[in-house]
Amino acid sequence: MPERPSLSQADAQSNVQAAPGFMQIQQAFTAHLRDPQQQPPPAGIEDRRLQIYRELIFNNVASLLEQGFPVLYQCLGRERWRALIRGFLIAHRATTPLFPELGQELLAYLSTAGALRPEDPPFVLELAHYEWVETALIFSEAEAGPALADSNGDLLDGVPVVSPLAWNLSYRFAVHRISADFQPHAPDPEPTHLVVYRTRQERIEFLKINAVTQRLLVLLREQSHRSGRDLLNSIALELQHPRPSQLIEAGRSLLEDLRERQILLGTRRQ
Repeated sequence: MPERPSLSQADAQSNVQAAPGFMQIQQAFTAHLRDPQQQPPPAGIEDRRLQIYRELIFNNVASLLEQGFPVLYQCLGRERWRALIRGFLIAHRATTPLFPELGQELLAYLSTAGALRPEDPPFVLELAHYEWVETALIFSEAEAGPALADSNGDLLDGVPVVSPLAWNLSYRFAVHRISADFQPHAPDPEPTHLVVYRTRQERIEFLKINAVTQRLLVLLREQSHRSGRDLLNSIALELQHPRPSQLIEAGRSLLEDLRERQILLGTRRQ
């Protein structure tokens, strides 16, 4: 005679059998919270109670993202911001449960077709990326301590080390200038190059740089075995500079300035 299931076994079997129905209720509930206008709620739930959840979910997400993207919020205004958040809740499926990474999820959503409307400013995606970088650097676990480089090394004859907490960025719009009072309608003729970085004092700073400095920082990362002098010589050749020695001397001052700002940590230890 087969053994009679214990109470716990019977409960487990009951839960398995009931799971599909329960999951359907959950899915209907969350679909309704994301899109109350198009998705009906599960039957039998008082609308007053549903309203509490609808407002809680929407307002929490909107408030958290507003803190991470304050300039974007100011540029869009309350109504367009709320429309953006509603679209985000409806269409996007986050891959992380961590609140500090919610901004990255919004950025991913803004990169998809249909996220932005024709009347939205053309700089929205770039401005969002620029504002997200600040949060990403604040929470970055990358190390930029003295073990990575000799802070007093010769930046011309040694191999300069770029801080992992310094991000070299290029934008079509001057995102560092955008505000509620300055909203360009078209990209600038030339790209805007910025370095956004975190200092040892845990401050987030930015530096606007020219195309030559941007190229130098690219080479410092891509060819991290070469000395500062070698890289500056390469740039002089690329520019067909008539007096490479002048460019190298100017480059010495530039490298020192980047070290002073903590964009460069020093030189690679032997």
